[in-house]
Amino acid sequence: MKKYQLGEFEEIVMLTVGVLYNEAYGVSIKKEIETRLSRKVSMGALHTALKRLEDKGYLRSFDGEATEERAGRPKKYLQITALGKRAMEYTRSTREELWNAIPKIAFKISG
Repeated sequence: MKKYQLGEFEEIVMLTVGVLYNEAYGVSIKKEIETRLSRKVSMGALHTALKRLEDKGYLRSFDGEATEERAGRPKKYLQITALGKRAMEYTRSTREELWNAIPKIAFKISG
């Protein structure tokens, strides 16, 4: 089912949106990924991934309250859609099936 394929960074972004739940917006997603994974994330790469995920129907965005600190611009929050949840579940089950298919001996250290 090709329509459910998520790239590695897309999967990380989707999982992070889930972790942040009602507080998922660009800067919070970036900070959460960098903190949890000790991985630098550029805003450009993040925005590209968010746009791609929204275009696929996996995320939806909505505007929050406008704030003075943002010169009257609202934050753009993100939520996982039902289709996004199915894509995440598909990705998870595919990974689990592959992990479970690896024979134990494949991880045996020889020496």
